[in-house]
Amino acid sequence: MAQDWLELTRLTGNSPLSIEQVRLTDKDIKISGEFELPPLAKLSAEDQVFVMAFVRCHGSIKDMEAAFGISYPTVKNRLTKIAGQFEFAVNVPVSPRDEILARLERGEITAGEAIERLEK
Repeated sequence: MAQDWLELTRLTGNSPLSIEQVRLTDKDIKISGEFELPPLAKLSAEDQVFVMAFVRCHGSIKDMEAAFGISYPTVKNRLTKIAGQFEFAVNVPVSPRDEILARLERGEITAGEAIERLEK
């Protein structure tokens, strides 16, 4: 069962898929619907193995070089390619001034309202 995910990834040929039923095995509860796969599960089988190895190597590129028999630039390029497949949500603190300007840009407030709020 532990390698079923790898076989599923190979069978789908990296075609898009959705999960339509989830079962909690220890409670015999089934939930039906359409569920999106988590980002790591969307990677190819080879990329999943690479990411798991990277985690097992505690992020050591030197250990990855030895494990896969590849060079430092090859490890870096592969990681960059994999990282490019993920959307990263970055929480950047927004100042009140930036928020006012963003609202103005989106058309949520007028220029006059923006000036008024910026002067406060």
